[in-house]
Amino acid sequence: MPLPDNLKEHLEKSYNIDVQSESSVSGGSINSAYCISTSLGDLFLKYNSNVPQNFFERESDGLKMLRSANTNLRIPEVIAADGPDNNRPGFLVMEYIESGRSGDSEQFGAELAKLHQTEESEFGLEDDNYIGSLPQSNRKHSAWESFFSEERIKPQLKMAIDSCKMDHSAQKAWGRLSSKLDRLLPKVEPSLIHGDLWSGNYLFDTNGRAVLIDPAVYYGHPEMDLAFSKMFGGFSSEFYRGYESVSSLENGFEERVPIYNLYPLLVHVNLFGGHYVSQAKRVLDRFS
Repeated sequence: MPLPDNLKEHLEKSYNIDVQSESSVSGGSINSAYCISTSLGDLFLKYNSNVPQNFFERESDGLKMLRSANTNLRIPEVIAADGPDNNRPGFLVMEYIESGRSGDSEQFGAELAKLHQTEESEFGLEDDNYIGSLPQSNRKHSAWESFFSEERIKPQLKMAIDSCKMDHSAQKAWGRLSSKLDRLLPKVEPSLIHGDLWSGNYLFDTNGRAVLIDPAVYYGHPEMDLAFSKMFGGFSSEFYRGYESVSSLENGFEERVPIYNLYPLLVHVNLFGGHYVSQAKRVLDRFS
């Protein structure tokens, strides 16, 4: 499908991006994605008409935060971002990064640990953003267990119950589990995290350097990224070895993984339903 004419016209008029040709590329399940040939070189474009006004702006903000951290991770440079307007879709234009066949997973892990050394005084972020297509609340908290409960689990759980994907027994189970969080979760300083770190959101470029895309950033617990990386696989033992060469994990991390991954599980419950519902229930029952 060719790019909408009004999108191409807007890119040229407002950003001096003259689209000379385009080819569809893989870009996830939410947006249409293209490699576009322009006077500025090859760029990556994704667009969507059915997203909130600030959807791509928040993704742009997240990418810029990751780029500003003191790491050797490669983060695509944002060229332009805008929301839907007058039947024109919202969009994000970034540098196009060609994927290589493989890369240095150990270095990737080490650089992620360096990213997590970017700290703040409170958990959360100045602005709310999105995880996938769902809103992500980033209201600030001084305690991690409070942020995790109030801004991560409760909104997703309410959405799941309101849509009848889960029943009120899940809410009661979470109430029992949440009362134990201060004992189950270790204390930590708020750290910048990617927020949606599964295997579809990283690649290696042709030089073997790790590239992060599609962030859902906030200042949280580094173990959230590491737990999410284990949810669907796709991260090697070298990756975790590299991470621990820079920042050692506290005892009991593996036992905490299901608690952290209750958040992405509930996100998947709300996006897809199906077997994710039973998986989330099992976690709630196990720890409550």
